[in-house]
Amino acid sequence: MHDGKPFLDELVEFMSSGPAIPCRLRRENAVQVLRDLIGATDPKDAKPGTIRARYAESKGRNAVHASDSPEAARTEIEFFFGDGSARR
Repeated sequence: MHDGKPFLDELVEFMSSGPAIPCRLRRENAVQVLRDLIGATDPKDAKPGTIRARYAESKGRNAVHASDSPEAARTEIEFFFGDGSARR
């Protein structure tokens, strides 16, 4: 997904620097609802009260990840949970 991008090494280092808690949100418009809650990728652009506005250190260390599309969500659910639930 990010192969060849200049930020990949930093991203991998950050994402593997501590515990991760993968979650699956099941609801109508889940991707958009969650993205509204977490805020813009760059915390400087995130609306006050969002997770990234409160906790992100930078664009690369932005505190939380969420899929950017239903297709990406299916791929990521399969990666983390691997139980076929992404196809349901």
